[in-house]
Amino acid sequence: MSMARRRVAILISGRGSNMLSLIEAAQASDYPAQITLVASNRPDAGGLDRAREAGIEALSVDHKAYSTRESFEQALDAALRERNVEFICLAGFMRVLTNWFVERWSGRMLNIHPSLLPLFRGTHTHERALAEGVLVHGCTVHFVVPELDAGPIVAQAAIPVVPGDTPVSLAARVLAQEHLLYPQALKAICAGQARLEGSRVLFSQGWDSTSALHSPG
Repeated sequence: MSMARRRVAILISGRGSNMLSLIEAAQASDYPAQITLVASNRPDAGGLDRAREAGIEALSVDHKAYSTRESFEQALDAALRERNVEFICLAGFMRVLTNWFVERWSGRMLNIHPSLLPLFRGTHTHERALAEGVLVHGCTVHFVVPELDAGPIVAQAAIPVVPGDTPVSLAARVLAQEHLLYPQALKAICAGQARLEGSRVLFSQGWDSTSALHSPG
């Protein structure tokens, strides 16, 4: 008997490049989640058309049509619940969510951030990584909590920072890893291999502890 696939919504504000990697991964018959909705706070988000092309319902909940952040989030929450969404992935969603929304979806909302958290929370992560002179950089999938970019970590991917790197070259290599990491993290959560327990993520299996990324190497 196959396991019921979790119903996942992706929230976007723009082109949704991470959205596409999630949609693609979920097309596999053994993937434990199905992408049932893509929603955007911007009606002109390029990702909405790309979701429709993939045969997925695309919904615009324009934040400008609401007088308060709370009323916008209530409309978004209602749309998600009407569609029996069980899990949310943020993929370039550019609205700061209130505690009400975050707590309502506690343990059921993931985000991907372009740094090795807790380093470089917030924006301009690649510029800051270069300014600090770190030799390893990357991306993090984490559960969303009220504090920005501070939730329990589900998965991370690391890349070397190399001489001559610019914010643009670094961003491109990190994004390539984001496209691999986010589907893997969602899969682990939806398959029950990783779960939130208090403020930590627990994993049901061990992994190779001898491998390492050395930079320079």
